[in-house]
Amino acid sequence: MPTRRDARSNKVTIFDVAARAGVSIKTVSRVVNKESNVRAQTRERVLDAVRALHYRPNAAARALSGNRSRVVGLVYENAQEFSYTQHVLNGALGACEARDYALLLCPTGLPNPDIVDRVRDFAAEGRVEGVVLPAPLGDLAEVRALLSELSIPFAAITPKEPSPEEINISCRDRDATFGLTEYLIGQGHRAIGFITGHPDHAASGERYAGYRDALRDHGVPFAEDLVRQGYFDFESGKRAAGALLELTPAPSAIIASNDDMAAGVLFEARERGTSVPGDLSIVGFDDTRIASRVWPPLTTARQPIARMAETATRLLIDRLDGEPARSPEQSFECELVIRESTARAR
Repeated sequence: MPTRRDARSNKVTIFDVAARAGVSIKTVSRVVNKESNVRAQTRERVLDAVRALHYRPNAAARALSGNRSRVVGLVYENAQEFSYTQHVLNGALGACEARDYALLLCPTGLPNPDIVDRVRDFAAEGRVEGVVLPAPLGDLAEVRALLSELSIPFAAITPKEPSPEEINISCRDRDATFGLTEYLIGQGHRAIGFITGHPDHAASGERYAGYRDALRDHGVPFAEDLVRQGYFDFESGKRAAGALLELTPAPSAIIASNDDMAAGVLFEARERGTSVPGDLSIVGFDDTRIASRVWPPLTTARQPIARMAETATRLLIDRLDGEPARSPEQSFECELVIRESTARAR
C-alpha cells in the first residue's frame, strides 16, 4: 500500500499508519476515533503502528470523519488583566493539544446583558463539546444554566459556589494570603494596608479573609481604614494606594490582591517619592509576568494558573471521552515568592 507524507511538514499521516498496519485508512480512522466495530487483533495492530510512528491525528480531520467535533470552548472575560488570561489560554491549549482537541475562544466583556445569547451562539456555531469557564464566568448562574440546558459539560476555575455535578478547580487563596500577611508581620510590620480584588471574583473574598485571619492569629488589630477596594487592574491599585498613603500614619506595607494592582501601588509610591522597600513594602498575588519585570520586583504568591487551567481542561476532556471518573474538585497550593519589594519595617 502506498504511503503519503504531508509535503509541507513531512509529518506522519494516516496513510503511513495504514501502510504499516496493512489496513485501509478507514480502519485507522475507526480505531483513532474509538469506534467499536473493529476486531481486537486489527485494533491492536493499528495502535502498534500509531505508537511506532508517533502519529498524532489532526483534531479538525477527526471531527470531519465522525459525529463529534472534538472542540473545547473557552469563554473568558476580555479584561485588562491579560496576564491571568494568558496563563489560562496556555494551560487550556496545552491540554487540548495533548488530546487532539481544538480550542475555540469566546472573549466577552463583563457586565454583558447579552452574554447568554453570546454563549449560546458560540456553542452552536463552534459545535463545542465542553466549555472551560475561568473566573468570574463560572459564577454566572445564567451561563451555567444555559450550558446545563444544552447538555454541555463545563469546568469552572475558582468558582464561588462549586457545582457537585461539574468540574471545579481552585487554589488555596485564603492560605496564600495568610502566608503573605504572616510574612510581613514577621518582618515587623503592623500597619498593613490591603487592596481587595473585584467583588465579582470568588478569589477576592478568599484573599481578604486570609489577611484578616493572619492579623487575628498574630494579635495585630484590624483597622478598617487600611482596606481599600480594587478591581484587579493597575489603575484601581494606584488609586487605592493613593488613599492609603494619605493616611496618618501611612501603612508601612500594602498587600494588593493581584500583581497588576501591586504594580499600580509601586507606581503611586514612586510618584510620591516613597522609598520601596525602605518606607513601604509592597506585596502582590499570582506571580504573573509583571511581578518580575517592575523595579523592585514584587514579593508575591505564585498561583499555578496555567496548571490549574490545564487540569480543568484535561478533566473536562476525560469526561467527554468517557474516561473513568476522577475527582471533579481539585485545589492547588500557592507558593510564597520573596523579592526586593519587601523589607523589615523601620
